[in-house]
Amino acid sequence: MSTTTENDTTYTPAAEALATILAPGAKPPRPSAWSASVTFGWRAMLKIKHVPEQLFDVTAFPLMMTLMFTYLFGGALAGSPTEYLQFLLPGIMVTSVVMITMYTGVEVNKDIEKGVFDRFRTLPIWRPSPLVGYLLGDLLRYTIASVVILAVGLVMGFRPQGGVAGMVGGILLLLGFSFAFSWLWTMFGLLVRSEKSVMGISMLVLMPLTFLSNVYVDPSTMPGWLQVFVNASPITHLVSAVRSTIAGTPDFGEITWVLVSSGVLIAVFGTLTMRLYNRK
Repeated sequence: MSTTTENDTTYTPAAEALATILAPGAKPPRPSAWSASVTFGWRAMLKIKHVPEQLFDVTAFPLMMTLMFTYLFGGALAGSPTEYLQFLLPGIMVTSVVMITMYTGVEVNKDIEKGVFDRFRTLPIWRPSPLVGYLLGDLLRYTIASVVILAVGLVMGFRPQGGVAGMVGGILLLLGFSFAFSWLWTMFGLLVRSEKSVMGISMLVLMPLTFLSNVYVDPSTMPGWLQVFVNASPITHLVSAVRSTIAGTPDFGEITWVLVSSGVLIAVFGTLTMRLYNRK
């Protein structure tokens, strides 16, 4: 029901609510955890808008990797580049996306050095929202990299037997694991002193994991002692899950491994990250 004042001004319920919020001394409502996280995710997107060079790693790098490995090793390893591409492309997609997860930690470290996070901690928001926002923003980068690689692969002759559903399922698996894996680099972004240190540590971890895996060759062709390491690698499990999903024959054992390990990564490194963040 509307209310009439002495000046015969009509107020709707929405106008009354707005007047209450804007009244002297009134505080705006506290944003929800999701709303605050999405806002910080949008902030990460705006940084890409103003520095478009950041998209180089999710466009040019995946394109270069796909072309280089397909045409350099395809003939030697599979008889022809097209045949090798059917095996290689899901692995290259995983490698390219997992490699760029380190930039979450790099960006966090940059903001800490500039004092931006000191301001964030004074805001009446959910404490983890700046970190979660970074990760949500990076999900777009991971998606772009995955789509670029699949598009290039289709042009080169890649034919996914699982069709559109298989490709979407493979990308979702990859995005879920990458989101969880990014918490590791977020922790290092809070822990070390410079962005160069974050990149150095991440490369020491990522290079062995991605190259000593089933991305480029079948592990059965490797020496027995090396197979033990390769078969235990999280990248091997992830590639197997994505490869089987795209092929239309999902390996539910590997998919379960990826989902469970993603949950463990978030539980362990998410908790450690927030403890470091609160003490920083």
